[in-house]
Amino acid sequence: MTAAALNFAIARVPAGRWAVGVSGGADSVALLRLLHQRSDITLHVVHLDHQTRGADSAADADFVRDLAGQLDLPVTVALRGDIEKTIENLPANPSSRYRSLRLALFKRTVTEHALSGVVLAHHADDQAETVLHRLLRGSGPMGLAAMQALIEIDGLRILRPLLNRRREELRKFLRAVDQAWREDASNRSDRYFRNRLRAALAVHPETAAESVVLGDACRELRAWARRAAPTLAAEFQSRQLADLPSPLAGESARRWLIDRNVPPDQIAPPVVARLISMAGDAGIKAGNFPGGILVRRTRGIIRACPHNE
Repeated sequence: MTAAALNFAIARVPAGRWAVGVSGGADSVALLRLLHQRSDITLHVVHLDHQTRGADSAADADFVRDLAGQLDLPVTVALRGDIEKTIENLPANPSSRYRSLRLALFKRTVTEHALSGVVLAHHADDQAETVLHRLLRGSGPMGLAAMQALIEIDGLRILRPLLNRRREELRKFLRAVDQAWREDASNRSDRYFRNRLRAALAVHPETAAESVVLGDACRELRAWARRAAPTLAAEFQSRQLADLPSPLAGESARRWLIDRNVPPDQIAPPVVARLISMAGDAGIKAGNFPGGILVRRTRGIIRACPHNE
């Protein structure tokens, strides 16, 4: 049943030319081997050496090169330091930083080789861990939205065909085809919150299943809010925002800040909440926002303006 379910999931990937992100771990190696069985897909393997684990990171890169060679596939391997030199204003948070670097490498590879997009190996256990991690960090419903099987980020098309499959299914497949993979020892360390969550979910699989259900429901709520939330003018009456239901207010505020050139990755929930509070409290006359934006409330009108005004 596992092989049939995995093949069904992989069948959702459209025929064509695709990059595939391969870290060397079991999940991405399984994805690569599954995609390689498709005769109507041309693959280009992509790996970012994060340079965080010394010789082990270099060995991961060598493993991916060798595997691509065994499968007679082209491969692009890049060093984190080299990609960092090409990008300005990277996030300080390591996880967000590495994600930005991977996306930049995927986009560059897709563009250079005229590919349709990139296929990634996120699965149901990743989904559950992400939702639970955000919940415990205090995210609201919009922040709990589950990953999507198809998404476009900054012009890069991303497919995640394995979101409804479990981690152990992928390892079972690899053992069946006698395919080795690389293990990252840091994934077993209880120093990291995400690893502790993974261990807890392994003991309580019912929590993992419910986390995925919650994430799916929040994704639907977010999609509805993005369709239904009104677009605010550059200068708007504060009540237009303050009187909206919470999900719509959050989305309208987020969109208004983006239109004012606030970087999307800096619009955290507290930033959105601050704008909504300004709309609902006549005593709040001004506030500084990410991206060097000053927002003023004057006679019930909210607008962004230069700092010297």
